[in-house]
Amino acid sequence: MTYNVQFPGLGLEFALDRVAFSIGGFDIYWYGIIIAAGMLLAMAFAFRKAVDFGIDGDRLVDVVFIGVVAGVICARAYYVAFAPFEYESIWQMLDIRQGGLAIYGGVIGAFVFGGLAAKWRKVPILPLFDLVGICFLIGQGIGRWANFVNQEAFGTNTDLPWGMISEGTVNYLTGVQSTLAAEGVTVDPLQPVHPTFLYESLWCLAGFVVLALLIKRRKFNGQLFLGYIIWYGIGRFWIEGLRTDALMVNDTLRTSQLVALVSVLAAFILMVLGLLRARGKTLMVPLAVADLKKMKETGGAFQVEELLASAPHKEFARATAEMNRRLADWKPEDAAGSEEAAGADATAEAAPAEADLPAAQQPEAAEETPNAAPQAEPETPDEETTSAPAEPDGGEQEKKEDAEDAGKAD
Repeated sequence: MTYNVQFPGLGLEFALDRVAFSIGGFDIYWYGIIIAAGMLLAMAFAFRKAVDFGIDGDRLVDVVFIGVVAGVICARAYYVAFAPFEYESIWQMLDIRQGGLAIYGGVIGAFVFGGLAAKWRKVPILPLFDLVGICFLIGQGIGRWANFVNQEAFGTNTDLPWGMISEGTVNYLTGVQSTLAAEGVTVDPLQPVHPTFLYESLWCLAGFVVLALLIKRRKFNGQLFLGYIIWYGIGRFWIEGLRTDALMVNDTLRTSQLVALVSVLAAFILMVLGLLRARGKTLMVPLAVADLKKMKETGGAFQVEELLASAPHKEFARATAEMNRRLADWKPEDAAGSEEAAGADATAEAAPAEADLPAAQQPEAAEETPNAAPQAEPETPDEETTSAPAEPDGGEQEKKEDAEDAGKAD
């Protein structure tokens, strides 16, 4: 089916064929191709940045595969559960080529089953959720253009320059005009409508840029995931209010608005608590271990290195590759050598230098040392060799004679 899509205020007009090509009579729709393109771009980003979150790329493959499959199934189940009409057969329920994927169902399914897969494959869950939250914004930002091709997920009438109109909008609004009027919403099928798919696409891509810039500034694991919930929830709440094809809980309450409001409030509280707990701390990221079996064989002797979360991507890639190379070369004798070296270091640190000991703890010097040379005894001079007292000098002799003469005169 081909739609003639117009943007009267911008003077633009497009002819959109929903079918991209056919294989053996089986139509391949642009809807599926665009959704797949969004997923591939998101996965490319995830595998590129996985090392910055301490996630091994090989194990991430399993987690992503399970998360994507579960996300698609849950997105369809969510839509079918709240659809405003009944399906005629199981095949119609399973056929997603013409649309009918509820994003909140996909998000819930991907995170729940992806989290279980991460537990199984020993991938750190909170860092994984941080990474996947950013990737979801890529997938949603691209995937919303599938709604454009299908001419769905649009809003109420608008006179803004980018208002959109097509056979798809006219036919849909004509069919639900009376229903919307009963809910207090007045629409004119012949007037342009809000291209809400475009609003959500731009909102998600802007959110991707914001969260991507915060990767190296995050303070705790799970912060970016909570940021995703808050950012997307706020946007979805106001965009959903403009739509005319929203899934409803009852006659007045839109399902996505309720989910968005509860999610944003819960995420905001957790964000505040997380930032308070992380105040004054630096987030460290353990590097991704490629060979978990070899790591287990080391018995804890091989230490996993860490880097600051703010470290550059190239530093994470280099350090991770170097650590895993050393792990691959590790041998049991390396553990023994490490233990001996650690023991020697501990002994050296525990034994204080003798010069540093207090005087009371200094070892006393031995009185006699067996190997020391005997000390020579002082020689006693012989009587014969002892020098005679020195004779008095001439001055003293003259004084003595004068004293004797004075005595005789008296």
